[in-house]
Amino acid sequence: MNEPRAQTPPRPGGAGEDPSPHARRGKLLLVGFGPGAHDHLSFRARAAIAEAEVVIGYSTYIKLIADLLDGKEVHRKGMSEELDRVHLAYDLALEGRTVALISSGDICVYGMAGPALEVLAARGWRGLDDERVEVEVVPGISAVNAVASLVGAPLTHDYCTISLSDLLTPWPVIERRVIAATEGDFVIALYNPQSKRRTWQLPRTVELMLEHGRAPHTPVAIVKSAYRKRQNIVLTTLDDLCNHPIGMLTTVLIGNSHTRFTAGRMVTPRGYGNKYDVETGALREGQQRLRSLRLDADGRPIGAAPEGT
Repeated sequence: MNEPRAQTPPRPGGAGEDPSPHARRGKLLLVGFGPGAHDHLSFRARAAIAEAEVVIGYSTYIKLIADLLDGKEVHRKGMSEELDRVHLAYDLALEGRTVALISSGDICVYGMAGPALEVLAARGWRGLDDERVEVEVVPGISAVNAVASLVGAPLTHDYCTISLSDLLTPWPVIERRVIAATEGDFVIALYNPQSKRRTWQLPRTVELMLEHGRAPHTPVAIVKSAYRKRQNIVLTTLDDLCNHPIGMLTTVLIGNSHTRFTAGRMVTPRGYGNKYDVETGALREGQQRLRSLRLDADGRPIGAAPEGT
C-alpha cells in the first residue's frame, strides 16, 4: 500500500470554495464494510473500495481490509479524529479524486455517514445537484445484526440501539433513553458499553433497567468482535451481565419480557403464539387470519396459551 506521511492538506475556503468549471468531478464513497470478515462484505462495498483511488479510515478498520488496499493511497486516523477524516476525504474529492471513507458495520449506524454529511453541508456541498463532488452511501451489515445472527433470533420483535458513550452525548440523555426503552419493553442493543476509562456507565444502565421493570433473569448476549478472529460469545442474564469482561469491541443484547433461551439460542418471539398454536400451526379459537389480534377484557390475546407454557 502507498501510505503517504504528509500532513492533511489545508482546506479550501468553506462554503465559497468553487473549483474551475473544467475540473473533473470527484466522488466520495461512504462505505460500510460489515463486521470485518470478507464473507460479509457486500458486492457493492467491495466494488466501491476497488474503485477508490484513496481510502481513509480508523486504523483498526484499515487493518481489517488491508488485503483489498494494494496500490491505493491510504490514510489511517485515530480515535477522536473523525472530523479530520471527513475534511481530508472531501478535500481530496474536490481535487477530482475518488475517495472511500470507510467504517465497519453500517456506515449510517454510529458510523461516519452522519459527520460526513454534516461537514459537507457546512462546507457548501449541494447534494445531488453538486457539480464538484458526487457522494454515494454504501450500506453494510451493522454490529447489531451480526451479533444477532450469532446468538439466535433476538431481534424478531421491536428493538432499539443505545450507545453508552457519553463522549458526545450527555449522560442524562442516555439515561432517559435507557429508561424509555426499558419501560417500552424493547429488546435493547448496547453499543460502546464500556471502555478502560468509562467503567461506571454499564453498571448504572443495568441498575436503571432493574429499577424500571426488566427482570433479573432476562436473557442477555455479550458478543465481542463478531465474525473476527477474536470472536467471543457469552449467553447470560441481566443480573450477571457486569460479571463478564466487556469493552469497546463488545455489543450487548438485552432481551425483552418474552425473550428466552431455546436450545442454546436467544429467541424473541414475534407473536405468532398469540394467534396460532406454534406446534401445529392451527389458528387459535376466537382469532382470525389477517385481522388485528383480538384481546379479552384483561388485554390478553383470546385463546393464547398461558404465560410460561
